[in-house]
Amino acid sequence: MKKYIIPFLALSMACNSSQKAVKEKVIKVVSPVEYANSITEEELKTHLFIYASDEFEGRETGEPGQKKAVAYIKEYYEKLGISAAKADGDYFQNVPLEVKKIPSGSATIDGTTYNFGEDVLSTSSVEGSFTDVVYAGYGIEEGEYSDYKNIDVTGKLVLIKAGEPMNEDGTYRLTNSAEKSSWGDAIQSMGKRFELAENKGARGVIYLDATNYGRFKSRFDYMKSNDSGSMSIKNDAEEDFSVIYVSPAFAKAVYADYESNNTPKSLNKTIGLNIQNTSEMVASENVAAVIKGSEKPEEYLVISSHLDHIGVNADGQINNGADDDGSGTVALLEIAQAFKKAADEGNGPKRSVVFLHVTGEEKGLLGSQYYTDVDPIFPLENTVANLNIDMIGRIDPKREGERNYIYLIGSDKLSTELHNLSEEINTKYMNIEFDYTYNDENDPNRFYYRSDHYNFAKNNIPIIFYFNGTHDDYHQVGDTPDKINYDLLKNRSQLVFHTAWEVANREARIIVDKPVE
Repeated sequence: MKKYIIPFLALSMACNSSQKAVKEKVIKVVSPVEYANSITEEELKTHLFIYASDEFEGRETGEPGQKKAVAYIKEYYEKLGISAAKADGDYFQNVPLEVKKIPSGSATIDGTTYNFGEDVLSTSSVEGSFTDVVYAGYGIEEGEYSDYKNIDVTGKLVLIKAGEPMNEDGTYRLTNSAEKSSWGDAIQSMGKRFELAENKGARGVIYLDATNYGRFKSRFDYMKSNDSGSMSIKNDAEEDFSVIYVSPAFAKAVYADYESNNTPKSLNKTIGLNIQNTSEMVASENVAAVIKGSEKPEEYLVISSHLDHIGVNADGQINNGADDDGSGTVALLEIAQAFKKAADEGNGPKRSVVFLHVTGEEKGLLGSQYYTDVDPIFPLENTVANLNIDMIGRIDPKREGERNYIYLIGSDKLSTELHNLSEEINTKYMNIEFDYTYNDENDPNRFYYRSDHYNFAKNNIPIIFYFNGTHDDYHQVGDTPDKINYDLLKNRSQLVFHTAWEVANREARIIVDKPVE
């Protein structure tokens, strides 16, 4: 054994010597505080008094004021030296939109005429006499339950109603509990019902929601009186699927037993529809810039705000939209500047950070819908989170408590980890009072579904929505930059920056532990 002692000693000594020669890896810890402090009241105020001025004419989607807004945002990113998000170097993502004017027409059931605008509502064009009419109960399909199991709806009109099936003991059939399924929210599940019917081959849906029909009619009457129509993302495909909203009286004339009978069946009815509308094209743009990540450039954090507002009212008064969402827009500009300052000093984010200003939010979240559903600039599967800023410059007069607060919505909907991270970052850096009032599933305002983060959330991308609540100037000409609380706007902007910094620089991406089906 002795002859092995020297070689092993030599090997041991060689290894020790080699290890000493290797420089120890130094882990660089960078504090974000300096960069957060570059977000100032003065700069926010300077931006907002320009962006929410009369010169921008209320930033109505597709109108000259909105074009001035996107030019302002683009020029700022060019000045900072932050690259366009698109590979071709264009900061603008064109979002083709169309306004469907309120149609006119008539509807009949077995020759009996029903008033369009009273018992029948639609923004779709549809003409013809339909003898193939099917009742499909709730129009739901989930797991082993299907309202389409024993019927063929190809090329037919389908009558469906809001709600979901119940067991005899009063529990919900899809959950076998007292809790509703996702189909139980009539408004939010409408799109799923319509998409399912279309995928089954239906020509169109006759939709009854007795509880909300009054709301549908009020909206229809408003658009008719303003001749404003309904704006949507332009669909180049020929329209071959229509949705018709009907009153209980119309539904009962189609199928008298719809209230008590949930069994799908073919109906011996002839429905005549002569509904015609026109549409106008609208050109609008999202603005997107990016700072590429230093270590994980193919993973993306998207910070968003909407750039549009509601324009000029019938009396010629300008709705400046300082809070909605001028406050979010200028916050995003300042957050981008803070990240660029860090990057210029060699402390850029590990993940790529996307600064996304979306259009058409006031028209139905259209710009963010286009980004997520039609043309994502960066892959959604590589998008780790969305932090959305919509109205963070004012104080909710209905709220009691600390002045230095923010409503947080959605942080725990998809990711427990993001929620906990958000809380920890706030405690460490800002100590703003977090108010989760509007995060409640039963909140009647449904704010979770009413801003651009929702189009990311529905794709299982974790989100946080930052919001100060509404006030008397919400969607009024009084929403002006002189009423903004710039100290609170600064604090809230810095909070978003600190949260974004952590998400962008942490070792692992945020875990989604509560995905939507």
